[in-house]
Amino acid sequence: MAEWIVGQTKGLELRSQLKVAVIGFGNQGRPHALNLHDSGASVVVGLRPGSPSAEGAVSAGLRVTAIPEAVKQSDLVMVATPDESMGSLYEESIAAHLRPGQMLLLAHGFNIHFGRIVPPSLVDVGLVSPKGAGVWVRDSYLKGSGLPAMVAVHQDATGHAWERVIEYAEGIGSARAGLLKTTFQEETECDLFGEQAVLCGGIPALIRAGFSTLVEAGYSPEAAWFETVYEAKLIVDLLMARGERGMREAISNTAEFGGDLAADLLVDQDARIKMRGILDRIQSGEFADNWLAEAANGMPRLHAARTRAVTDVARDSVLREVPSLAERLGAQTAEPKPDSVQ
Repeated sequence: MAEWIVGQTKGLELRSQLKVAVIGFGNQGRPHALNLHDSGASVVVGLRPGSPSAEGAVSAGLRVTAIPEAVKQSDLVMVATPDESMGSLYEESIAAHLRPGQMLLLAHGFNIHFGRIVPPSLVDVGLVSPKGAGVWVRDSYLKGSGLPAMVAVHQDATGHAWERVIEYAEGIGSARAGLLKTTFQEETECDLFGEQAVLCGGIPALIRAGFSTLVEAGYSPEAAWFETVYEAKLIVDLLMARGERGMREAISNTAEFGGDLAADLLVDQDARIKMRGILDRIQSGEFADNWLAEAANGMPRLHAARTRAVTDVARDSVLREVPSLAERLGAQTAEPKPDSVQ
């Protein structure tokens, strides 16, 4: 079984002495920098010249400098930039400025695991990967809690890499919720598989298909939205709170019986074989190669998918109906507080 580290709080005094560079000020960089700053660390945000993020960082009360200078000034360097550009950014602006005894941190293991970044042997290399979008890293911190995170050490040059990883996780609030010890390989491959097969691929596709099926059969978009979007959150909440057994106990016998019949039709052996194929492509590095080639070529497939998402009538209906219906019902939405907006 994996090891959990829960309820760490001892690092506040030590953090006041930490000099941390957060490279990037986007989805993860912004909440990391703000949470560390509020926890007492000395934080500098490293950005490329002319970055549009600079104004936001400065207005939030953070120091901003060029990436090489940020690396030179810091003990810990968190690289929180997009996977597809991180390798070149590291080579151009970080690698030559690392010194023995520093720690290189990442919020996702992609570039280390797939060999796009090869750090020098005299630095610690660690992973602190909060399990959720950056808006929630910040929002949960402000509420006095935090998002759980997966943590790992790839390289321990100083003998204190684990201490530093946990200290950093304390600074962003994740240690309040719990830290799961893992490896760069496990975090990267599980994260990519979860995104593709379940979270960002499987679930949205299933919801779109269910919504479209009902609307195309003549049912109102409002009724379809209730049954395929609104109640999806309620089921996920039950799964999170009670597990699958508890979820089954909370739904009707009709729903449980019908769901069991449909599950075998929707996720059959063929679907499991396809899932295994997704995982195989991730493990072999094929997906990483394809994604980096796509990014280097201007992301034509991704842009085409975004265009389809806007023009597809069924998908547009989902996007159009959700905010108005949720507002009408007074339902909780995923809208972050103003301080969390990226």
